[in-house]
Amino acid sequence: MPARSPMAKPMLWLPEPAAATKVCGGFDGSENNDWTAIRLETHAGRLFTPRYGPDRRPTIWNPAEWGGSIPRHEVHVAMEEINRRFVVARFYCDPEDWRSEIGEWSVTYGEKVYVEWPTNKYLRMSAALKTFITDLSTGALTHDGCPITAVHIANARKKAQPRDLYTIQKPHGADHQKIDAAMASVLAHEAAVDARADGWTDEPEFAYGWASA
Repeated sequence: MPARSPMAKPMLWLPEPAAATKVCGGFDGSENNDWTAIRLETHAGRLFTPRYGPDRRPTIWNPAEWGGSIPRHEVHVAMEEINRRFVVARFYCDPEDWRSEIGEWSVTYGEKVYVEWPTNKYLRMSAALKTFITDLSTGALTHDGCPITAVHIANARKKAQPRDLYTIQKPHGADHQKIDAAMASVLAHEAAVDARADGWTDEPEFAYGWASA
């Protein structure tokens, strides 16, 4: 993913969409080294970082800010609020380190909504990245200007795979340059692309336990 990605350009961090907006999501989790991130995409094609809790924290967690480990309780609280505030059509989740939690979300919010989507399968990961980059460059995909995600997008580097495919990775020798919010963005967009192909529309419907935040 090029460092000059349109998402890497500085801009105003836009507010979240209104409650009951229809969204798809992407989740990239870690345990104690990489970060954990949730990104959402509206039916209209705008990626954004939801905020949660009384302090409206962004749903991107740096373990160094939480005693060295990702605060799983905070992630659960954020996911509950997302499902209460928005109408979630589909959520692609990388299962590494988080398979049990994804199973819980699937039971609670819908097994056809929360889907395991391993990011280490380079054939479909490459296809998802190509779609993401193309849609971002053409304007079919827009974003909220989240500065954390912008840094992670800029950090991402293409990693060559067999058959002219590629995935993304951190810059060589720079483990501190994280890309987790970039990965969550790709997952959210892929979930939205697939949901639209399956008939996802922007017609009104009720959110799970919807209530104003």
